[in-house]
Amino acid sequence: MYSWLITSGLIVLTVALTVPTAGVSHFRFGPWWLFAALAALFLAGQAINLHLEVGRQSMTVALVEIPLLLSLFLLHPLGVLAARVLAGAVVYLWRTKDVTKYFFNVFLFAAATAVANAVVVAFGPLSPTHPQSWVVALSAILMAELVTYLGVALVISVVQGGLTTRGLLRNAQPMAAGLVCAVIGLIMLLAIQVTLWSLLLLLGLTVAVALAYRAYARFLSEHQKLDQMYELTRAVRRASSEGELADILLARVREMLRAEYATLWLPASGRYPEVLLTAKEGVRGLLDKAPAPHSLRAEVIEEGATRAVGPKLGDDRERELLASSRVKDVITVPLRSGSATVGCLECANRLGDLHLFDHADVALMEAIASQTAVAVENSRLVERLRFDAYHDALTALPNRHRMITALEEAVQVRAPGEVVALLIFDVDGLRDVNDSLGHSAGDQLLAEVGKRLADRAPAGSLVARIGGDEFALLLRMGNTEAAVGLAGELRTALQDPMPFGTLRLDVDTAVGIAIHPDHGSEPEMLLQRADLATLAAKGTQAAVQVFNLGLESRSVRRLGLAGDLRRAIDAGDLEVYFQPKIAIGRRELVGVECLARWKHPTHGWVAPEDFVAVAEHTGQLGRLTDLVLREGLRRCRQWGDEGHPLTVAVNLSPRTLVDPVFAGYLEELVQEYGVPPERLTLEITEDGMIAETDRPLPTLRRLREIGVRLSVDDFGTGYSSLSYLRRLPVQEVKIDRTFVQGMATDEGDHAIVRAVVDLAGHFGLQVVAEGVESELALSQLEEIGCDVGQGFYFSRPLSYERLTAWLAARTEVSPADSGDDRKLRVVP
Repeated sequence: MYSWLITSGLIVLTVALTVPTAGVSHFRFGPWWLFAALAALFLAGQAINLHLEVGRQSMTVALVEIPLLLSLFLLHPLGVLAARVLAGAVVYLWRTKDVTKYFFNVFLFAAATAVANAVVVAFGPLSPTHPQSWVVALSAILMAELVTYLGVALVISVVQGGLTTRGLLRNAQPMAAGLVCAVIGLIMLLAIQVTLWSLLLLLGLTVAVALAYRAYARFLSEHQKLDQMYELTRAVRRASSEGELADILLARVREMLRAEYATLWLPASGRYPEVLLTAKEGVRGLLDKAPAPHSLRAEVIEEGATRAVGPKLGDDRERELLASSRVKDVITVPLRSGSATVGCLECANRLGDLHLFDHADVALMEAIASQTAVAVENSRLVERLRFDAYHDALTALPNRHRMITALEEAVQVRAPGEVVALLIFDVDGLRDVNDSLGHSAGDQLLAEVGKRLADRAPAGSLVARIGGDEFALLLRMGNTEAAVGLAGELRTALQDPMPFGTLRLDVDTAVGIAIHPDHGSEPEMLLQRADLATLAAKGTQAAVQVFNLGLESRSVRRLGLAGDLRRAIDAGDLEVYFQPKIAIGRRELVGVECLARWKHPTHGWVAPEDFVAVAEHTGQLGRLTDLVLREGLRRCRQWGDEGHPLTVAVNLSPRTLVDPVFAGYLEELVQEYGVPPERLTLEITEDGMIAETDRPLPTLRRLREIGVRLSVDDFGTGYSSLSYLRRLPVQEVKIDRTFVQGMATDEGDHAIVRAVVDLAGHFGLQVVAEGVESELALSQLEEIGCDVGQGFYFSRPLSYERLTAWLAARTEVSPADSGDDRKLRVVP
């Protein structure tokens, strides 16, 4: 609509300036052949465009100013207007099919000519021999150029939304060229005035100039192509990513081929998704679609050969296919890397209504493809290397390096009122899966955990695999409590059973949390402290732990204990303490649990969980187990010889169950100390004994054959069921202390303990209750029929000397017994 308004304004301007000049008497019309000759010159000048390059700037110059200057001297103003408009109408009827563009250009020529006529009428008439007339004529040409420039600039500003100062200056360059052409026309006029024979000289000069320009144009075209090819090659080599490469490549190729569209298509290959990007004339950024039919690109990829379709190219079938997509012409060339075709490059719709792609354009496209194919493949290689450097190969999640970078960025841009939370999820039982089902099953387990965590993580968070069985989650939150709540939700979501063939694995995780700014600002420090919190979380009921400084001092302390523990075991500095186990119904002492204790010369008493963890990580757990077993069996033999046939219980690490030589070693040890096997009870934690794999079963069955008793320790803290216990050769279940301690105040804990006692009795299993600390708890256990209890209500773990004193002070010989086989009864 705006273009038609501008065209209407040009019509009004033309009429307003032409009407006063129609009746000017001192201008004559001249003979008809002169009008025809000048109209032909207008036609030639309008049709022939010269492409010139000055420095780094190129411009297109029309020679229409030469016949315009001649006609201003030789024709009536109406003849000048008629010849110019007639020539323009004919030329643009051939150049464009756009009605709006056609009428705009025709009436722009008319307005510019009318302005030139007005200048001549105002200051004329003109005489070729008077310098004053030369100035008037050149001024008229300049005014005509100015009107043409302003008209074009106005349309461009309306259509494209304005022109920059640089654009205005660049579009004004043809005005100077127009004045040069006008001067040439003036020289030609003067020559004709002297003699008509000068036309022969002018004709010869024109032919020479045309030949020289043709050679120059060919040289200029080749130079431009080489220069553009060099700039293109250098630009694509500098591209740092596939996305940046596509942007640079398509923009330059579209410009070089003077096409409306330029498209890059890379089919999906392996880990790489499909890439389809298009640059369009006048559109910023890239489009994710292409105008030409997809079948042409598919043929290029399949055959590895160029496809060029258009009025000058291709066959009828391809032209019909192209016509259905409303594309004028298209060139599609393959991008080859060695013998493989990795994609294709395409240009569609040569700009200009009458301009079409030809064989020279096909050759140029193939040259571009040969120069850029390697760059495209190299960019993919760079992207692959960059991806591999920052992502885990198994899960495709970001790795530790990427997490460190993300932590640095998150700490720097943290908004006021929010915290940066780092959650580390440690997968329990991965080693058991690897040992029993193979590492491929362990890899599947990790991949599934990573997928579940990524799917359930909040938007805007980063999930990474930072270690063998560790995953990290980074996000911004309102406070620490929100992070703890999220950790619990995600941990619950990860607990859904994972199918592995005929098996279904229950996967659990421990979660450690570190918060910025509370726990540090350095990424490595936050990761280290979240790791410490994860380690501590494994020992808690909720399995979620926020870092505190006590954890760090404890970790450092454990590190320093490694060498000291080895020396302590060598020197016999570790002691074995004994905690009594009481038959609840009869109040009789029936046995003791053997527990290792270590008093460090510097740190004092070391918590058992600390030095046991150190022993596990330093390979000293076997020596520690041997120390406790030998002391327990020695005392058991001694008590038996003294007439107190007490059983001894020793905690066993789950790792020992997969040791094929342990059962034979234990059998020899029992025979060495002469202890009846049934007086030794081995306690294994629920998670260690009750697993989804059957690898521990051979060791458990062999121990049962030897005659030792097997007990499931800390029962209730895992995810097994009593029905699963029927598969295991165990005789005893120990209820975890947390349930026993809560019986008096929590109906749920009371119901759990009752259910375990009832079902265990149905399966013929003895039940031991840990954590008996009050008379009320003892009464409740007796009421529901629990077999054995141990806890602070009876006694804390005691050294052998103190246990001997305890036996003398707190027990008496049962009056119902006599002889050497006596039973000790606990004194109320």
